[in-house]
Amino acid sequence: MSNNTRAATTADTIVTTGDVVVITGGSRGIGASTAREAARRGFGVILTYNASPDAAHALVRDIADRGGKAVALRLDVAAVEAFGAFRAEVEQALATVWETTHLAGLVNNAGYGLFQPIAGVTQAQFDGLLKVHLKGPFFLTQTLLPLLRKGASIVNLTSATTRVATAGVAPYAAFKAGLQVLTRYMAKEFGEQGIRANSVSPGAIRTELGGGLNDEFEALLSSQTALGRVGEPEEVARVIASLLSEDGGWINAQDIEVSGGYVV
Repeated sequence: MSNNTRAATTADTIVTTGDVVVITGGSRGIGASTAREAARRGFGVILTYNASPDAAHALVRDIADRGGKAVALRLDVAAVEAFGAFRAEVEQALATVWETTHLAGLVNNAGYGLFQPIAGVTQAQFDGLLKVHLKGPFFLTQTLLPLLRKGASIVNLTSATTRVATAGVAPYAAFKAGLQVLTRYMAKEFGEQGIRANSVSPGAIRTELGGGLNDEFEALLSSQTALGRVGEPEEVARVIASLLSEDGGWINAQDIEVSGGYVV
């Protein structure tokens, strides 16, 4: 497929554009919803997984059934030493599946939650969160930067916990705050190449992160949200996909909270 490929579509069929994006942590939750939404908008999708290969490959088949193209690659975002090999896999996928050499976007989404008050956080827990939520996105972006074409978009997933202090998630929130700052520096340094960088901060979303939501916790979060409910992964995915597309072409160096009005 060439970069100029266009295809007719119905409401349920994907329009292919030839642009390809990488979405880390794309096998479930917000990442999976973003992969579906990006594909629906015509992007080719390289989604990564770590411990959920079956879910990742099922998503690839679903996208293909709808007329899109997707590839699932394994990636541990904490394993910086493996990023060079991952880049080679991305380059191979770009060449063989899409007949291109460049990416149109990168979504640094992979992550996990941990509930532990500061007094009980171990060094291993601290280091694990640091590697996945800040170090990993930093060096993965650095590794894939030569593949990002002019006009490409980077979207980093942060969190509303950087704005609203929630007891028990201090390391997670601190590293997400660091990723917000890093996003602005990416926008500043990559601007000469025409590459945009923004962050998206979800509020309370119905995902498996941190063990998911029980009824009591969901009721509490809903009561703290102006729209009176928790969000769905698809609602965050639409914002991310918009930032990847030309719709977000003049949005840069911003953090966009997608929370329904969490603790206004």
